[in-house]
Amino acid sequence: MSDLKKDAESIRTGAQALRRVTHHTHRPLQAFSEQAHDLSALGALGSLLGAKDDIAEAMGTLGRLTRELNEEWREQAKAMTEISDAFDQLDALLGGDDKG
Repeated sequence: MSDLKKDAESIRTGAQALRRVTHHTHRPLQAFSEQAHDLSALGALGSLLGAKDDIAEAMGTLGRLTRELNEEWREQAKAMTEISDAFDQLDALLGGDDKG
């Protein structure tokens, strides 16, 4: 197996793993975002200290940043797949294709 083919396979594997990350974060992120609207666990203390709004805002920010990070990971996975495909094509053009 040529180096380009090995590199392409490695990059493709990394891209697949990166895509799976967003599947693992979807439900926890959704639950976290929903909890930002229900901070009743803070009770009266949270209201008295004015912490409820600050905590809700911070949770919203964390949720938004996580969604943006997931989008960045999806874009990186797409780019990695394109690079892997380009390596495969280059390997075939250079005659390293073992199929013939």
